Amino acid sequence: MKQLLETYPGKIRLVIKNYPYKYRDFARIAAEASLAAGDQGKYWEMHDILIARSPKLDRDSLIAYANELGLDVTKFTESIDNNHHKADIDGDIKLAESMDLYNTPTFYINGLQVIGERPFEFFKKIIDEELRPK
Repeated sequence: MKQLLETYPGKIRLVIKNYPYKYRDFARIAAEASLAAGDQGKYWEMHDILIARSPKLDRDSLIAYANELGLDVTKFTESIDNNHHKADIDGDIKLAESMDLYNTPTFYINGLQVIGERPFEFFKKIIDEELRPK
């Protein structure tokens, strides 16, 4: 996704919503961790670690990742322990359920639904078509 944003500066907008899978042990705390890292300007860095190191997403691992990223670990830990982003995540879950979404990741490009991870070129083709004057 970062590559797409860099390819189309000022032309596309990325909106991320959290939909932690309720049957995954650490999905909820991982969502909290990414948002807590975002509070300190390191959303993408945490996102990348969570993807690369899944399924090691328990609390202690998340705190270790925060330390590795140079985050204020005390603030980070307080955020995940106190569910600081609970309302945001709950709102995202309600939105997903209202849209009958059950798969992650799911992307929308001008209303076109894309389910699952796809290569850069797949998204680029769709975006180029959507940006083409009609």
